[in-house]
Amino acid sequence: MTHVTTCGAIRGGGLAAAALLSFAAQNASAQQLTTAAVEKWLAGYERAWEQRDPARAAELFTATASYHEMPFETPKAGQAGIREYWAQVTADQRDIDFRSQVIAVNGQTAVAHWSATFTVASNLTKILGTALTETSGYLAAAFKKFFNVASPTHLY
Repeated sequence: MTHVTTCGAIRGGGLAAAALLSFAAQNASAQQLTTAAVEKWLAGYERAWEQRDPARAAELFTATASYHEMPFETPKAGQAGIREYWAQVTADQRDIDFRSQVIAVNGQTAVAHWSATFTVASNLTKILGTALTETSGYLAAAFKKFFNVASPTHLY
């Protein structure tokens, strides 16, 4: 039986980029991933991004996870690769605000819409995106972000 859940509330506070996410129960054959579990994972992603904490970000993923920042680039591999990526990409970001909304949950896969704003060298950046996450237990095993960065004329 396929179970799809949709959610309409946008989570407030924090930013962090791309988000995406799905959560499955510790025993995937016995439990379905829930919207509440995905929201909890997204809250952890938000904290990691807003606090610019690469270790916390890496803990959201399995040891062998793949993190797709751009569709045609080689994904970041494993917790070590994700930690290294986050250390680099968030180093100069300030005033981060991340928001997310769960769109759908199906089996061990979740889809979320997200937005992020932050400053880098006094320049405001705004990103809108969608994330697709495949889970293993309560951790992301495959994470794919699709996003656009607003041009300076669309920031206000």
